[in-house]
Amino acid sequence: MLTGKQKRYLRSLAHHLDPIFQVGKGGVNDQLIRHIEEAIEVRELIKVNILNNNDDDRYEIAEEIAAKSGCELVQVIGKTIVLYKESTDHKQIELPR
Repeated sequence: MLTGKQKRYLRSLAHHLDPIFQVGKGGVNDQLIRHIEEAIEVRELIKVNILNNNDDDRYEIAEEIAAKSGCELVQVIGKTIVLYKESTDHKQIELPR
């Protein structure tokens, strides 16, 4: 579980990132989750964009992706989701205490 200070730090790092995945009208599926798991292991911090043709609640989508991929939900802002998971092999981000 991330503290407020850690979430603020991760939000500041994520500000300059571009979304690398998109959730469309098909919603969240196993293939998307697998790709997110692979990318988060290398990058630790990613953004996911929800397309306009998806009518599901953005917070539910964010919670579902975070739960299924084992990531921490950092932020949902607009239709963008920020996810974090500490990498075992490619650790780059040092969180404040």
